[in-house]
Amino acid sequence: MSDATDYDLSMMLRELVMESNRFLEIFSAAHELHPTDMTALNLIMTAPMTPGTLARALNLSASATTSVLDRLERAGHVVRERAPDDRRRVELRVLTAATELAAHFFAPLARGYAAAWGAMTAEERAVVARFLAATIEATSEVRASVS
Repeated sequence: MSDATDYDLSMMLRELVMESNRFLEIFSAAHELHPTDMTALNLIMTAPMTPGTLARALNLSASATTSVLDRLERAGHVVRERAPDDRRRVELRVLTAATELAAHFFAPLARGYAAAWGAMTAEERAVVARFLAATIEATSEVRASVS
């Protein structure tokens, strides 16, 4: 697709996002997680954070964030722990069992990606990486400007 327009690329990204969401919905349903719970779990896996940081990242109230964390804790995915250097601060941590569960579920997708990307040259992969990084940055900037 060498003549892909901005519109073509936007529609392909949209389709990728929708397919990814459908895949996440399968995991969510299998483990009785709300889509917001999945987003929270992904955020906590990405970077250590406090409940307040998570609330801001999810754009949720403190009480709604507490509900999300309660569900994730009951499901055995997350724990709230006191920070060792400041006992007043609570930190969120994803449990090993949750990480292993996700790794097992997402392994076929990782293999599918590897197979799809396997035929690409190093130069093609560099272009794809640059495209994705620029697209993520643009999305983040626009999101920040409208929130």
